[in-house]
Amino acid sequence: MRSKVLFCLLPIFIASCTKEVKTKDSLLEQLPPNPSLVLKINNLTNFKSELKNNSNLKSIEEFYNIKEILDKIKGLRHLTTDKTCVLALYEVGKDNHDYILATKNDSGIFNVDSVSNKTVETLTYEGINVTKYNLDGLEVYSLRKNNDILLSSSMMLMENLIRVSENTPVDPTLKKLYQASSLDKSATIFINPSGNTSLLALKEQDKTTDNPFSSWVSLDFTANSDEVNLSGVAMTPDSTKNFINLFKGTSPLANKTPSYAPLTAQAILSYTFDDYQVFANNQNIYLDRVKKTDSLFNTIEEVGIIYLNNEKVVLLKSYGTESLYDYLDSKKTASQDYQGSEIIELENPNIVEEGFTPLVKDFESNFCTILENSFIFSEQKEALQTIISNHKSASSFDGDQGFKTAKASLASESSMLFVSNASGIDFFAEQELSPEVFEDIKDKDFKEQVFASQMVMDNGFGHFNLLVSKIEKNLERNTVSPLFTLELNTDLATDPQFVKNHRTKQQEIVVQDQNNVLYLISTDGKVLWTKQLDGRIQGEIQQVDIYKNGKLQLAFTTNDQFLILDRNGDEVPPFTIDFEGGNLNPLAVFDYDGSRNYRFVVTQGKKVYMYNNQGKIVRGFTFTDAPSNILDAPKHFRVGNKDYLVFKQDNSTLRILHRVGSDRIKVPEKIDFSNNGVFLYKNKFSVTNKTGVLHQIDTNGKLTATNFNLNPDHGFYATSNTLVFMDDNVLSIKGRKVELELGVYSKPKIFYIYDKIYVGVTDIQNHQIYLYDSQAEPIPNFPVFGSSLIDLTDMDNDRRLELVAKDQENSLIVYKIN
Repeated sequence: MRSKVLFCLLPIFIASCTKEVKTKDSLLEQLPPNPSLVLKINNLTNFKSELKNNSNLKSIEEFYNIKEILDKIKGLRHLTTDKTCVLALYEVGKDNHDYILATKNDSGIFNVDSVSNKTVETLTYEGINVTKYNLDGLEVYSLRKNNDILLSSSMMLMENLIRVSENTPVDPTLKKLYQASSLDKSATIFINPSGNTSLLALKEQDKTTDNPFSSWVSLDFTANSDEVNLSGVAMTPDSTKNFINLFKGTSPLANKTPSYAPLTAQAILSYTFDDYQVFANNQNIYLDRVKKTDSLFNTIEEVGIIYLNNEKVVLLKSYGTESLYDYLDSKKTASQDYQGSEIIELENPNIVEEGFTPLVKDFESNFCTILENSFIFSEQKEALQTIISNHKSASSFDGDQGFKTAKASLASESSMLFVSNASGIDFFAEQELSPEVFEDIKDKDFKEQVFASQMVMDNGFGHFNLLVSKIEKNLERNTVSPLFTLELNTDLATDPQFVKNHRTKQQEIVVQDQNNVLYLISTDGKVLWTKQLDGRIQGEIQQVDIYKNGKLQLAFTTNDQFLILDRNGDEVPPFTIDFEGGNLNPLAVFDYDGSRNYRFVVTQGKKVYMYNNQGKIVRGFTFTDAPSNILDAPKHFRVGNKDYLVFKQDNSTLRILHRVGSDRIKVPEKIDFSNNGVFLYKNKFSVTNKTGVLHQIDTNGKLTATNFNLNPDHGFYATSNTLVFMDDNVLSIKGRKVELELGVYSKPKIFYIYDKIYVGVTDIQNHQIYLYDSQAEPIPNFPVFGSSLIDLTDMDNDRRLELVAKDQENSLIVYKIN
């Protein structure tokens, strides 16, 4: 894993180590041995300009371990030269780096005349004079050697240099790369990934089974305002067990993993080889083992890792699936159909890791599905469900604008390919980097950046492209992709719904299963907590702020309880109130003036209980016993400066009351209520009956009836200015009718988000969800799969919508709508 992380994270950390570097180069032989990093600067002026104007590098200059290096290098700001410079970093003590810079000595090359706060003194070591500058608190040591000048932040490095009177031997691989480096770029970076734990800010490990990623890597540096690009080669002797030698003797292929990864994946990592037998032989050498090559994987030509919601999914792409499929089919312990694809459960969870280590490590192949000519393995079944849903809706990672931005700068075929968004970089950083650097990365907003690394093996050389780039603006809109699928332990019992996290301001999901367990689920599909309840939640959960401090609670009724839970799922006293006999309606919450002086209304048969924020009965409310049973949750409407409390009774009576419980409007006509709610439409209280008649009562008590000739099981929903009906397969929005495919349809729902109206309806029979705007125009890329549309929101406050729906009976699925 360590080798792969180096490959994935080099774009940001190699660039970061060069950020404020102001100079470098001279004869390579002038440097002390064993540098951590060497930077050859061909054009100091251009290099300074590229560094200064790049937004990515500016954003990381305060990172832990980088800042310390950059602060020291600031002492070189007074260097001016048009000659080539070489700057090398050396680890001097734990997590401490100093530099030496070498360049040709010209008059005025290091001019400090303009520095007012400075001291200059001469030190002598073994008969050699060293000039020590203190420039605004920064120490710079200078040594003239033949026609060269050497500058350093450390007297210790200078002493080491003096003790070696002759030029020091240079690593032959580094020397070869240095001599072959381009003179056209402003700078070239040389780094040896092995042994650079401190410089790359990797976590300390007691031991590792990883062999080095490669020996020296040479990378030409190019940067503009929005992009850092590093391109070059890696060399490794044939005798060494380096990671890139796994691909020696193979040719790269076009990477297909991005076309199978969901659009919402955090990152993809793909390895390709045109001859599995050659790869397997290289694998044996790398692992220092003698193992007969297994013909089971002979047709595999790509190993892909998809990072999805902080989990790994592994893809094996094949040019012939029959033999591997037969083997897996013989080893399955169970299977199920999901959207037309078979998901099989495997008895051997180690088959992929055993076959493809070190490409795949710390992975259990518990489940597998086959899409086209690719085998896809996962540890959790829900990950495969998300993969399948995205694949069927053509919502793949290669359609992501970040991937498209990266692809424009990469070769079309690669032996190794890594592409990540900001979430993926956060994940890798937490897994492999020091806690200090992880915190730095987490605190930065990289949402507009894409990170990519590519290696193309050719004739024993690994050709590299590493990229950090601002994502080009996406002109494509109205794409729909499954964000995640979550399967619970048992079937869903209630409709999932979005609730706001008052800490992050993002939306999360609450849902209850058949065992009466309540779940709170994060935006990336992780269960944050569960709570065992005594009964089934009635209707929707309400969010309230009973302490008026911005912290939100969840309020609801079960069959026989009224409860309020806090952010952590703990009960808020005294709001655990039991009701003997049960049969409670959904909770109603009234906030008359928006002052958070809530009125919690619980109805049970004919009984009406109204509680305040302290959990006490509101004594001034007189409507405590209705003449007949209350239907559904009461509604509160405000028209002008007046409040109206509306109750439906099972004796076909609509009660419209004052705040205190007395009648505000008397409705003499009996209404055989349909199975729909009461809405305020055009300032009129509006309900439908079972024959499809819309009854409306205005604030003066005038009643009007409009016959829409609807079926008894019609759907009805309204807002202040939008009226929607669903009758058989005909959807009507503001009088505009849309004829849908034949099916069994749910009630329509209206969602009002960012001043836009969305109308959703579900074909329960055919598991299709439809979404329309207020003009009855379909939202592109709908319908999508789902047995019930539950809720629509802007989950992350980024003006992109998320839709949560029921999938299979014990699953929920969340879609992202761009």
